[in-house]
Amino acid sequence: MAVHIAGRLGGRRTPVICVPGYNRNMTDFTDFVRYFGRLAGETWPIVLVDLFGRGRSSDRQDKSLYASPRDAADLTELADALGIERAVWLGQGYGGQVAMTVAAQRPNLVAGAVLVDSGPLSDSRGLVRLRINLEHIAGWRGEAVRTGMRQVLANDYPGTVDTQLDALAMRTHYIDRRGRAQGLFDPHLAKMLENFEADDVLVAQWPLFDALAHVPIMLFRSQLTDQLRRETFEAMTRRRPEAPALVISAEGSPALLNHPDEVGAIVEFVEKLPMAGRIAA
Repeated sequence: MAVHIAGRLGGRRTPVICVPGYNRNMTDFTDFVRYFGRLAGETWPIVLVDLFGRGRSSDRQDKSLYASPRDAADLTELADALGIERAVWLGQGYGGQVAMTVAAQRPNLVAGAVLVDSGPLSDSRGLVRLRINLEHIAGWRGEAVRTGMRQVLANDYPGTVDTQLDALAMRTHYIDRRGRAQGLFDPHLAKMLENFEADDVLVAQWPLFDALAHVPIMLFRSQLTDQLRRETFEAMTRRRPEAPALVISAEGSPALLNHPDEVGAIVEFVEKLPMAGRIAA
């Protein structure tokens, strides 16, 4: 598993472990790390990961292991290897579901959680849109790749200039010698989306969300997301009325987390938690 550690593990500062979305990777937290460091101090420990089959991590040989329980188990093993006793888990989309699963598997490893466009129920419309977008991207070539990906991303980030959209596109793809876009993730992850339809009624996994009942949580929903329905988000806030709940305006998923308001709120949340550190050597 590919791992990057910003700041310095040790001492009494609670590490933040960032878990990206379904087919995404640690680059989604690039801006977050920079802003968090400015506000909380450059030495605050932040752990970035690429789940297996994403980014710089290797693909799974056994494709049946692409599931949140296995991803959560991998992360608990990583935390143990790094000597982390307790951490704040920051998850976007699928990454938030993995964080909830960590809480179900190893409650004491979770000091708090920040869920961004993530909850006990995924929006089937978002899964279908992701599948369709990936199918389109795979069929484009040459200049059509750049133009098409800009159009896809402009729906999620209106008003963003083309150069920034291009940079966002390259977080999950690269252009090969034939001018085609290749995903920075195992193609099997896209294949796993084939069975979903936009009108599917998925079952909410409230016991998974309730695995976080023993710790403070913070909830975010991007205004333009198609991963987490507004009614699900509102049900989450009713279930945890004490939890800070914020809406990120004019953005889809993944949230860019590059604005001082959102990152500052996360810093405040993390700093209020009881101090935690590493297992003594």
